[in-house]
Amino acid sequence: MFNNVGTTDRLLRLIAAAMLLYLGLQTYTGSALGIGLAIAGGVALLTGLMGSCALYGVLGLNTRKSNQSLS
Repeated sequence: MFNNVGTTDRLLRLIAAAMLLYLGLQTYTGSALGIGLAIAGGVALLTGLMGSCALYGVLGLNTRKSNQSLS
C-alpha cells in the first residue's frame, strides 16, 4: 500500500480520532451525531495507523517526506 501520510499528519489524525471517538461513544451516545462522530473517528484512526489516505491519493496529496520510514 502506498503511504502518503507524514508523521505529523498521522499524529494529528490519531489525536483527532481519540477526541471524535470519545465524543461519539461517550458524550453523544445513541444519537445520529454520536454515530457520525464515531464513524469519523474510526476513519481518522485507520488512516493514522495505516499511514495511507484514499482521499489524499485521489487529490494527489502527499505529506510524507521521502526520507521518512514506513512505520
